[in-house]
Amino acid sequence: MTDSPEQKSGFRMTRRRLILGGSMIGGALVVGYAATNPMQAIGAILQGGGDDPEPSAFGPFIRITDDGWVTIVNKQQELGQGIHAGLAAIVAEELDADWDKVRVVDARSNFRAYGVQMTAGSNSIATNWDLMRNAGAAARTMFVEAAAARWGVQSSDIVVRDGVLSHPGSNRTGTFAELLADASRQTPPQTPVLKRRQDYRLVGTDRVRRKDSLAKSTGTQIYTQDIQRPDLLVAMVAHSPRFGGKLMRFDASDALKVNGVRHVFAIETGVAVLAETTFAAKRGRDALRIEWDDSEAEMRSSSDLVAYFRDIADGRTDVEPSSFQSTGQSPETPFDGEVVEFAFDFPYLAHAPMETLDCVAKVDGWDVAITSGAHLATVDQVQAALTARTVPGRVDIEVIPAGGSFGRRGGMSSDYLVECVRIAKRIEGHSVKLMWSREDDMRLGYFRPMSHHRVWVQVGSDGFPERWRFHSVCQNLLPLAPNFTATEGIAESPNLSTATTVDGKIFTPTFPVTVGFWRSVGNSHTAMVMEHIVDQLARRAGKDPVSYRRFLYQKAGDTRRLAVLDELCARAGWDTPLEAGWARGLAIHQAFGTIVGQVAEVRLLDGRPIVRRVVAVVDCGIAVAPDQIAAQMEGSIGFGLSAAFYGAITLKEGLVQETNFDRYPVLRMNEMPAVETYIVASDNKPTGMGEPGVAPIAPAVANAILALSGTQTQRLPFLNGTMNAGFSIS
Repeated sequence: MTDSPEQKSGFRMTRRRLILGGSMIGGALVVGYAATNPMQAIGAILQGGGDDPEPSAFGPFIRITDDGWVTIVNKQQELGQGIHAGLAAIVAEELDADWDKVRVVDARSNFRAYGVQMTAGSNSIATNWDLMRNAGAAARTMFVEAAAARWGVQSSDIVVRDGVLSHPGSNRTGTFAELLADASRQTPPQTPVLKRRQDYRLVGTDRVRRKDSLAKSTGTQIYTQDIQRPDLLVAMVAHSPRFGGKLMRFDASDALKVNGVRHVFAIETGVAVLAETTFAAKRGRDALRIEWDDSEAEMRSSSDLVAYFRDIADGRTDVEPSSFQSTGQSPETPFDGEVVEFAFDFPYLAHAPMETLDCVAKVDGWDVAITSGAHLATVDQVQAALTARTVPGRVDIEVIPAGGSFGRRGGMSSDYLVECVRIAKRIEGHSVKLMWSREDDMRLGYFRPMSHHRVWVQVGSDGFPERWRFHSVCQNLLPLAPNFTATEGIAESPNLSTATTVDGKIFTPTFPVTVGFWRSVGNSHTAMVMEHIVDQLARRAGKDPVSYRRFLYQKAGDTRRLAVLDELCARAGWDTPLEAGWARGLAIHQAFGTIVGQVAEVRLLDGRPIVRRVVAVVDCGIAVAPDQIAAQMEGSIGFGLSAAFYGAITLKEGLVQETNFDRYPVLRMNEMPAVETYIVASDNKPTGMGEPGVAPIAPAVANAILALSGTQTQRLPFLNGTMNAGFSIS
């Protein structure tokens, strides 16, 4: 008899679950390091399971086999950012493993073994730093104690380097492989001694390189679309072309005539066509005759929404605001003095990763098996369980690398994965591979929300702000939570430091267009607001943008930003002249704990900005993998410039107009500037690098344009014919 989910989900906290030791399994030493918090406890209850979880902890863990190889389990999602190498290097550093004998495997969804598995907010290194260090140090201590016991020497006299233990006094040596059995019998320390930064030999060096380069170079890396199984059917879904549209009726007779089509049926999100191949599924979907109900669909065009957002900011609608910052005088107190007004409009943006959305799922009774490049494996487990009417502990997700995401696979609704599970439940016992085309991905995206920012600044006689007022209009990415992403990067900005009064309001309109997390999230527009305004204020005050910022940072006591500013100016040659027709623009922004400063060298060619060089300085705490940090900065700048130059998803009577790269272009190689990346030395814990480099590049270019032409940029993208429209200052 199959256990019911209630029987399977019985949860009992035990000492073993709380404190996890090391053990020998199949000739391998498996070491975990435990960390608990309320969220993890709740997750463990949700997941369920018996008394014998996989012998690991709520963080990453180590496997060492009897051939001396060290395998690091990566619980995060590898999306092309190379995070597996950084995480493995942290363990290898504390373990003193031979980096050339370290490999990485991706973890399946398993809350009890790995804790919460969520790759978002540039958090992989930041949230796993202590866990990884402790795991590596604990394993190292176990080997040292094993060697000391075998050789009859003091453990403090033993040296470990590159997987070899030695005792200089007696000339004894032993490898991890030779000491494996003895080490496995040691009790792992709960508070192992960690290395000092000055003793690192691997972390912070260019030796930390990706471990997946060969597979990706040879085309042997497996992605979801590569999965093939004997019982597999490919599914494609016909969705409403409008947000909020619903299925009224459909005729599948022609679709069922297509060779290879096996099933056609309605699901909550549209009409699913299942076939033996992707091509057959697409042909079958194209043959469907469908009528959609648009009575609750979004029917407005982008121009209508822009006007609506401006009306909201001006208080001409019934959208009620919430306060995000209030210091000093009441927001109702009239301004007193010189006031400068600014306005910015930002469009919807698509994620457009190279791999479109896909998922493989099989439902068999209480059990659900999924293969996917899952961004938020723990969330996906819960959503899949709700869909299949089981419990998360009966949902197994094989997490494999994804060909990009930029946040699209990280939605809290798990929309595409839920869609796949819905289809698989209808044909239980068969594997289903859901495939979204590029057009599906672009037309039905959870976009970076469009937004409108209205800002009033009262300036003093010294040219610095005395009072700020913000009206920010933006859809909420998390409808059940405060709309904090609309103004992240504004509320904590040191640019507010000279003001005695700051008042801000967030207006959150609701309508059917779906929005989601996009690389750098709210910072993707708030950095432009804050950094472009500061340059305009400096220009009005007759001050250099650098000296203007330096005063603001000093007033705020922001020593980190001051250090980034000084390094950036030195590296970019801020005070050295450029040839005629070129100008430098600067922007500094903090996101996810990381401060990034960028200087862009720009000229205008027939009104079009040309960027030839970007100098970037980053303070991300301890730099685990400098080569990867530089790669992330280069990728972020290319990604940010694509959005700044071209990015815009527009609606015409509710229909998305940009459905492929012909109308949603990305930066070409000949448009990519030379990028120089410099890292500020730090003893602070690492912070994120996947997203912070995106935010400063648009305002850096806009500030260079301001220096060249005296013209402000009030909406993005630069190259859609709308630059410089709107308000002006003099």
